[in-house]
Amino acid sequence: MENTAEDRMHAAQGHKANLSNPNTSEESKKNSRQALEQLGGEDAFYGKKGDDAPAAGMGDDNRVLGGHKATLSNEGTSDAAKQHSKEVLEKNS
Repeated sequence: MENTAEDRMHAAQGHKANLSNPNTSEESKKNSRQALEQLGGEDAFYGKKGDDAPAAGMGDDNRVLGGHKATLSNEGTSDAAKQHSKEVLEKNS
């Protein structure tokens, strides 16, 4: 099976969902954190511009940036996610 950018993105999404699920064990969450790091950390989920990026060709950059902007005002979002979104928005302004 080929490990494309899209495959990595889908795997990262599953691990992100596991981390936010209150019904999963700490051991499972630890495994998901490690898997996300092996997939490339936050870049595997959010992507970077370029040919090998998960977000490449998968939508409008303005929508991605809009999602980051929404993250900043979402009360349910972690401080780490808000910091990441803030950095992305500053980098792309």
